[in-house]
This record gives sequence, C-alpha cells and structure tokens, in this order.
Amino acid sequence: MRVLTHRATRTAALVGAVAATGLLLTACGADGTAPPASSSPSATAAAPGSAASQAPAPGPFNDADVLFAQMMIPHHEQALEMAELADGRAENAGVKKLAAAIERAQDPEIRTMRAWLAGWGRPGSADHGSGHGGGDAAGHGMAGMMSEQDMKDLAGAKGEEFDRAFAELMIAHHEGAVAMAEDERRNGVNPTARKLADDVVRTQSAEVAELRRILGRL
Repeated sequence: MRVLTHRATRTAALVGAVAATGLLLTACGADGTAPPASSSPSATAAAPGSAASQAPAPGPFNDADVLFAQMMIPHHEQALEMAELADGRAENAGVKKLAAAIERAQDPEIRTMRAWLAGWGRPGSADHGSGHGGGDAAGHGMAGMMSEQDMKDLAGAKGEEFDRAFAELMIAHHEGAVAMAEDERRNGVNPTARKLADDVVRTQSAEVAELRRILGRL
C-alpha cells in the first residue's frame, strides 16, 4: 500500500512537470519567440515581412524576366543619352518636354531593374558573345538601338534638324522597347517585371504618338 502511494505521488509529479512545460512553451509563443520550423512543404513559402517577400521583385522568375531586365537596361541607357543631347540642341518645346520626361522615367527604371538582377543573383547584362552579333546590342534582338554613327549624327545636329532627327530616332527606339516589353508580357512570369513591361508599353506608345505629331508639325 505504501509502495502504491509512493508511485502515485511520482506519477502526479511527472504530470505536473509536463503541464508546466506546456505552459512555458505556450508563453514563449505568445511573446513572439518563433516556434521550431515545420518540416511540412508549406514551410518553404516566404512569410509576410520576411526578407524573401521584401525582395525588389518578389515571387517566381524565369529566363524571360532576366533577359528583359538585362536587355532593357542598356536600351534605357541609350534613350537617356539621346534625351540628354536635347539640352542646348533642341528647339521644339514638345521635343524638350519629351526628353525631360524620358530622363525622369527611365533613370529610376534602370536602377529598379539592376536591383531585380542583384536580388535574383543574375549578372547585370546579357551575354553578347559569339552568335549574338559579337557584342552588338542590336544583334542580340534589342530592336531600335541606335548605331554609333546615329548617335554622332544626332549630337552634331541643332535646332529643327535636331528636333526632326531626335523624333525619328526616338520613335524607332521606343518601338523597339515596346516590342521587348510585349515579349516580357507574353513570356515572363514575375509579377513586378510584367508590371514594368505594361508601363513601358503604355508610356512609350503614347510618346511615339506624340513624337509623330511633332514630326507632322516640323
């Protein structure tokens, strides 16, 4: 009888210890301490507020998304070079306004796309090696890119001659960017990259229409 009482006492003490441990774990969870990681497949998804969900372009991405950024960066960079030439050369108010709008829009977009590539762990430019024009950007499918001679001719123009050349060259350049953005909308999967592609199509199509109107008045 005395042995049974002793065992009962030990059992009660063990139950109490387990209960106390459970309460302690519950309290730890309540004050924000993260529980051990689950072994279930859903544990691999990014939690709200995590580093993964705060990436510059969160979500899945594919080769089309990467190539869109890698190719659009130098495409935008050339558009900026063209827009900067308008300072001191352009005469038409509409050309000056569009050049300023291009600088405001495309410089931040370049920084954005560079951040995507860094976040994705991909190089900042596409491989322009053999089989892709030997380093020539246009040979890699970047439609609308100006040649070195085009840029020299534009830099040497002034007044109405500059305005006309700028409008004609920028129309071709923008149409190339729109074609690249439409490829991204068809083939890309990253929501952020696709959203920028939508913006490029909308904004640059409107600018092409305005440049055509300017040409009609020159």
